[in-house]
Amino acid sequence: MTDATQQTAHQTPDTVGFLYPGYSAEDDYPRLEGMLGDSVRLPLVHTDIGEDAHRVDALLEMGSGARLAAGVAELKERGAQAVIWACTSASFVFGWEGAREQVSELEETAGLPASSTSFAFAHAVQALGVEKLAIAATYPEDVAEYFRTFLKSAGAEVVSTQGSGIITAAEVGTWGKDEVLRMARHGDHPDAQAVLLPDTALHTAAWLADLEADLGKPVLTANQVTVWEGLRLLGRRPVHDRLGTLFAAGG
Repeated sequence: MTDATQQTAHQTPDTVGFLYPGYSAEDDYPRLEGMLGDSVRLPLVHTDIGEDAHRVDALLEMGSGARLAAGVAELKERGAQAVIWACTSASFVFGWEGAREQVSELEETAGLPASSTSFAFAHAVQALGVEKLAIAATYPEDVAEYFRTFLKSAGAEVVSTQGSGIITAAEVGTWGKDEVLRMARHGDHPDAQAVLLPDTALHTAAWLADLEADLGKPVLTANQVTVWEGLRLLGRRPVHDRLGTLFAAGG
């Protein structure tokens, strides 16, 4: 390899592609890309959300293989080196094994390393070395319970689960900083070593440092861990002081 080729290879950005359902908080991804710098690219393709409902039957259809496969070609054209299904609820509702099958099918379709937001949470919890968790969810209680069960399958102990009863991602996407902080506080628990906010429809990228300062412990949010997971698949451990403990520790 010539020096010029080595230089070009060195300058090629790490590119993670995201399949994002519908339109809610997708602007978190360009925000995170801007914070992480020129060496990272985070292209995003919107998948067909179907019925916008935090309801199990709708979520199972939202996360179907056909809906995910439809966006893969565009992500590959945009240089994706790994692909992430950027949705928590439409992965964990399949259960641990079902979510694994979902990712395996996505990986086979894309011919690239793949994962989902649900597994991103599991891997982030392991990376931080925390065991006792609190869930502060936008979802109805029954859907939030599926996430608790998923995390239990990953070996974590969930000491508190709070749902907010919101049915649509569209409504979640309208929440601002005050609503996000209020939900996080309400969902926290004295025994929890970290608080998880598991909805990619929720804007959080701009407020990660504020969330942790307010709660005094690590806070993991869906879009944050989704980006971290994609970079983890590429062997990257970026450090940033405004993206929470997960990035401050370098994963």
